[in-house]
Amino acid sequence: MTLATSSGAPDGGYASDRRSKVLVVDDEDVVRDVIVRYLRHDGFATLEASDGSTARSLIEAHAPDLVVLDVMLPETNGLDLCRWIRNQGGMPVILVTARGEESDRITGLELGADDYVVKPFSPRELVVRVKAILRRATPDATAVRRRVDAGGLSLDAETRDVSLHGRPVNLTATEFDILWCLASHPRVVFSREQLLAQVWGYEAALDAGTSTVTVHVRRLREKIEQDPSDPRIIGTVWGVGYRFTP
Repeated sequence: MTLATSSGAPDGGYASDRRSKVLVVDDEDVVRDVIVRYLRHDGFATLEASDGSTARSLIEAHAPDLVVLDVMLPETNGLDLCRWIRNQGGMPVILVTARGEESDRITGLELGADDYVVKPFSPRELVVRVKAILRRATPDATAVRRRVDAGGLSLDAETRDVSLHGRPVNLTATEFDILWCLASHPRVVFSREQLLAQVWGYEAALDAGTSTVTVHVRRLREKIEQDPSDPRIIGTVWGVGYRFTP
């Protein structure tokens, strides 16, 4: 296990990155080392694990801000670990999958993973994705307070709290951003491509395909709709996309 920090960040970094801990879980030493080197270069603290049981212990002991998780692991399958992480709360997860394992990618998203990258991948792209997810997951103390209250659903953009009829709803960072994008533009129809650009916020997200959005919307409906099979809050406009109906 390694926990290390860097004294600074390159141009384009920001202070919150330097305080963020990222757990990298991969049984390939070379892959893990490359990811860690790039993360440290951008000012992140890092934790490392080569198997699921070690990763679970590190999560319980150090509560990292984000987990980069390989699907293929010894002892504990990465998807099982992703399910366990999601049951613990809203800790963001980026899955690392082998090319061609589309079923694993879809399963991971359905389990609540925020994003995924496919091997072989660009370490720089991975760092960009880590930054984007952490930026979305971290409340901005300087932001003007913004709220959406509609039909018993309440969203706070500053604290990123969500409640439905007064009961808290636990959303991942990506689920919150999709909901906020739709809810802050009531009755406006967003295509899946528009949601990719709005929520993921970087060109590489387009490579993920619109199925990524479909899976996240499905999980979101399971958390806020009375009947997810007949959604009333997040409706589907067939052939176009989704819209929020107050």
